[in-house]
Amino acid sequence: MARRARIAVFGYFFLAGFVMGLWAAGLPSLNDRLDLGPARLGSVLLLISGGALVSMLVTGPLVDRWSSRAVCWVSGPLSAAVLLGPALASGYLWLAGLAVVFGMGLGVTEVAMNTHSVEVEHAYGRPIISAFHGTWSLGGAAGGGLTALVLQTGLDAQVLLVAAAVVVPFVYVPFALRLLPARPSRDVPAVDGEVGAAADAGRAAGEEAPAGGGRVRRAGPGLRWGLVAMLGLAAFAGHLSEGAAIDWAALHARWVLGTDPAAAPVAYTIFSVAMTTVRLLGDPIRGRLGSVRTIQLAGLLAALGYVLVLASPLVGDAVRVACAWTGWALAGVGLATVVPVIFSAVGAAGGQVGRALSLVTAFGYSGMLVGPAVLGYVAEASSLPVALIVPAVLAAVVALAGAPAIRSLSAEHPRAEVPVRS
Repeated sequence: MARRARIAVFGYFFLAGFVMGLWAAGLPSLNDRLDLGPARLGSVLLLISGGALVSMLVTGPLVDRWSSRAVCWVSGPLSAAVLLGPALASGYLWLAGLAVVFGMGLGVTEVAMNTHSVEVEHAYGRPIISAFHGTWSLGGAAGGGLTALVLQTGLDAQVLLVAAAVVVPFVYVPFALRLLPARPSRDVPAVDGEVGAAADAGRAAGEEAPAGGGRVRRAGPGLRWGLVAMLGLAAFAGHLSEGAAIDWAALHARWVLGTDPAAAPVAYTIFSVAMTTVRLLGDPIRGRLGSVRTIQLAGLLAALGYVLVLASPLVGDAVRVACAWTGWALAGVGLATVVPVIFSAVGAAGGQVGRALSLVTAFGYSGMLVGPAVLGYVAEASSLPVALIVPAVLAAVVALAGAPAIRSLSAEHPRAEVPVRS
């Protein structure tokens, strides 16, 4: 059953990435068809992100109430079907409204499938989450590649988006049938100091109450808000550092290093390939090192990568590009494991963790949302190298916030740490 569910989650991640790849690759055609321009196109992207962020916060309680399986059944097909709205929008105002709906579909799927992925990992008893995120990247590449192929035939990307909105929901169904059975609701979340039956159950199991009879703020059974906030901070730092590489690596090569326009995108390609490769192959690393050491190493490598990127203009002309490329590769290797480790730790802590996972996901997504814009403003006011100091510092924050949070979580809930393989 666990093996079937693992295949199902691979399918969900691939299809979610595929839909995003289709959307992203089709943006130039959408811009030409509706004559949007940079400002209105940027507003549409912001509305999609805002819709996703709001729906992520709402989805956690839904997962806790109805199970991740039930929400995945609805959210997967729906997230593809709502692509039909932006694809058929006849003008900017229609596109703006439908973009919010599209973003909400993406957000619900993001939380539901990630929650189910940690349930499958727990059933396996060893790290398997990282490969799911690598599969999402492969899905995005497939969507972008298919769009390029369709455009080469002379068809408009709108045709492909409409076809995907109709067909992909049905492709989700065979994967949905293989998801793990819904787990019975065993716990009532103890939130904002509400102890009640959960506290009684803890005392019955021999757990100590807080000194002085104080009340512990929790994001769900066994998850304190402080730990969720620290994990959310690490996710925010990791996503912002990742978004900085996605949006600014090629521009850094062109503007700062003076590379040829045709060679500038290689910087992003190196980062993307390094991240995808480590996500596909990185589960054994966490299985051997453990989550705490893995996230420490992740933050260290990512920070070192950004240091090399920042130092690249200072070295000789013959090696400056190679120095930057090495930096982007190290950043990709480090940042690849951040999200899988954090999600695994939150999801494996036990109880109804949908709300906690949705909060951490929203924290991380907000970093991806605001990061590129903030860096743009900083670069405009000073320079791009100065702006890239921000993700360099935040890469270190991944280790400084994530490692102690996961260590505390593992101490309170031993199953939150996947067993280390010798």
